[in-house]
Amino acid sequence: MKNIFIINAHEAYPFSPGKLNATLVDQAKTELLQQGYDVQITTMQDDYNVDQEIEKHQWADAIIVQTPVNWMEVPWSFKRYMDTVYSAGMDGRLCAGDGRTRQDPSQQYGTGGTLTGKKYMLSLTLNAPKEAFNDPDQWFFEGKTIDDLFWPMHLNFKFFGMEPLETFACFDVMKNPDIENDFQRFSAHLKQQFA
Repeated sequence: MKNIFIINAHEAYPFSPGKLNATLVDQAKTELLQQGYDVQITTMQDDYNVDQEIEKHQWADAIIVQTPVNWMEVPWSFKRYMDTVYSAGMDGRLCAGDGRTRQDPSQQYGTGGTLTGKKYMLSLTLNAPKEAFNDPDQWFFEGKTIDDLFWPMHLNFKFFGMEPLETFACFDVMKNPDIENDFQRFSAHLKQQFA
């Protein structure tokens, strides 16, 4: 891997201006550049060109999506980005349709991706504590993992033929933050995933 494309999916709100996600993006950029990677960044708060965004996906060996968890998913502005950019990329630049044939349309849905050999990593910030996941005694998530919660996002990248790197998460960032430890864990995670 040489080229890393980072997407800052944060949508600013009065209670959440986006400093943590922006800092994690800056940290990833700095550390990856120091390791010899080339890095490009797109932020949802900036204007973007659809064709250029598709080119960034094609250029990248790996994509990092840095996003808060808003109402159990990505913010609306990143969903709009996906609807716009990813739909335009269905012309063969990101995927060549859904992988099925007219001869047998019931088989192999989701195998049309043209970004095979590329990887992606989700980096999430959320209010829920770590203890809310992976524990069937916790009422809300019912024992599910953070990757279970983000299964649709994983499927989006799988649709393009990409493979996942291990997900990173900063938990409990509003009620019980441990931000300095999160930064240290993120640094170790980047070293492990992009060694």
